[in-house]
Amino acid sequence: MAPCWPAHSPSAPGWCCRCGNWRPSVHEIQTLGVETELHRFFAAARLRASDYGDHYVALWDSLDQASRGGKRVRPALVLAAYDAFGGTDHTLSTPVAVSFELLHTAFLIHDDVIDRDLSRRGKANIAGRFTERAIAHGAQSAQAEAWAATAAILAGDLALSEAHRALALLPVSAELRGRLLDLLDRAVFVSAAGELADVTNTVSRDPLTIDQVITTLEHKTAIYSFEAPLQAGAVLAGAPEEAIDALGRFGRLIGVAFQLTDDLLGVFGDPDSTGKSVIADLREGKQTALIAHAGATDRWPLIAPFLGKSDLTDAEADLVRGHLRDCGAPETADALAREYASRAVDALQGPLMPDTLRTTLTQLALSAVTRQK
Repeated sequence: MAPCWPAHSPSAPGWCCRCGNWRPSVHEIQTLGVETELHRFFAAARLRASDYGDHYVALWDSLDQASRGGKRVRPALVLAAYDAFGGTDHTLSTPVAVSFELLHTAFLIHDDVIDRDLSRRGKANIAGRFTERAIAHGAQSAQAEAWAATAAILAGDLALSEAHRALALLPVSAELRGRLLDLLDRAVFVSAAGELADVTNTVSRDPLTIDQVITTLEHKTAIYSFEAPLQAGAVLAGAPEEAIDALGRFGRLIGVAFQLTDDLLGVFGDPDSTGKSVIADLREGKQTALIAHAGATDRWPLIAPFLGKSDLTDAEADLVRGHLRDCGAPETADALAREYASRAVDALQGPLMPDTLRTTLTQLALSAVTRQK
């Protein structure tokens, strides 16, 4: 289905509830500057890499590919906040937007390593590419796995390094540069804690509580994806502290709402629309709001034996979904997501929040819980 976003207001980005496509705002149109900057960065890096052999050039080619195909939500949030608070110099805002996109790329790459995935968005990821490359060069299975993990870890590290470098070289005052670097540092620090918790939670014998699930979601996703980019754009523009704090609250709340919906789609979504498996989270034993709710009901003994079962079949997954539906888990998760989205919108209700930004973020809150992909 073709995107229907031209019929929508250009100031309101989000996942269209009708076509399932991301409709861009004027700020996402401005991310063309981000695309140009990323292209220049990767072109220069490939040229430097040529001094160190073909494999290193291939690594940078793969990193370039890994950075493509996303929705550029984080750069759009940086630019939306910057513009709304009166920022006009996009030679400053573009590197900040690039920084948060590279941070996202780094996290996706490392996340694939953690999950031992060889593909993303239906295509070979860096590990997948280097597995194929290793085999083509005569590597055995174990050697190919080592090539894949090494390449992906290094690529993520390189993206993370450039994310910091983009801010460190920003031609602004030392105080402003320090504030931006602090936002990036906190995003990395807290996200690492969330990622570790997400993995270690899968071995828990008992389901987590809803509060524990929410905390993990906030740490792993909300801060780096929503809170930090919005605050960085506002800080760069010289926004009032009260407004910066409000954007932080919005970002944390909408990030949780977004991830609650994502986890719901990860079990009950349409793979053709989402591009995601609806069995992987169950096989992994991922602790989501669905599982937290079910764990407090009489359906839990019927679900528990299948959660984290690495060879879970489609039929068994359907059985688990049936039990989750019977205990009301999908409705609970959806209601919780909508509650967090509503609270996020409430965080924007202050005289210091520009109307244009409030409108854009309110639409984002709506799309976060109505999207189908």
